Amino acid sequence: MENMNIVLKIGDQAISSEDIYPLLAQYRLLPQLAKEIIIDQAIADITCTPEETTLAKQQFYQKQQISDENQLKVWLNHHGMTPEQLETLSVRDLKIEKFKHLTWGDKLDPYFVKCKGQLDRVVYSLIRTKDPGVAQELYFRIQEGENTFSELARQYSQGSEAQTGGLLGPVELNTPHPKIAQILAASRPGQLSPPTQVGEWWIIVRLEKYMSAQLDDNTKQRLLNELFQSWLLAQLQQNVSFSPSQGFQEDEQSYTENSN
Repeated sequence: MENMNIVLKIGDQAISSEDIYPLLAQYRLLPQLAKEIIIDQAIADITCTPEETTLAKQQFYQKQQISDENQLKVWLNHHGMTPEQLETLSVRDLKIEKFKHLTWGDKLDPYFVKCKGQLDRVVYSLIRTKDPGVAQELYFRIQEGENTFSELARQYSQGSEAQTGGLLGPVELNTPHPKIAQILAASRPGQLSPPTQVGEWWIIVRLEKYMSAQLDDNTKQRLLNELFQSWLLAQLQQNVSFSPSQGFQEDEQSYTENSN
């Protein structure tokens, strides 16, 4: 062991540089390593102004709770990093955000139009029961005004929505069961949907409020993140291959799990 290049000690266990690859493979960390390298390759030519660099560094130090030289040394030691590596890391997130905007910034409008139906939010009321006869009776009682939706939901609905009088949301339209989402998307506010079977349940749904998604700053950031993650996954699947080392083989399932 004396002749080996020890890079990490954990208790009495000394880990050499030769051990690192099989350990990364064993613990399914190779895809994560590949992902970070792909990102660094992508942002290699992204530049930051001195002002941007200074601000990014200040924000990074604040987030990591580094406020003096002693805390800096402790942090570097804890992460096994050099000051030069920290300097690079402190502006990495900023470069990634710049890369996202440069790559997909002009594609957000059409992507938003494509995704908008799933981003719209709804507030709706729901009653569910496993008895189709009960569902039909409740539907007519609500329709005729004999009882309110809320009253019957509290008394008869067999899900957690009973506690709120059947009221759910606001949630994005892709959150409910696809059949429920389909009903809501085709409904007008206040419209009561007749009993519909969804799996083992019979449901009654009423759309209360429909909130159309807007391409605001938060939505733009979310869409940029989605496009970036989709691109990153494609890069992992198309351009990365692993060679087995000392009996450790990265199987396709592990690769996919760690790529998400």
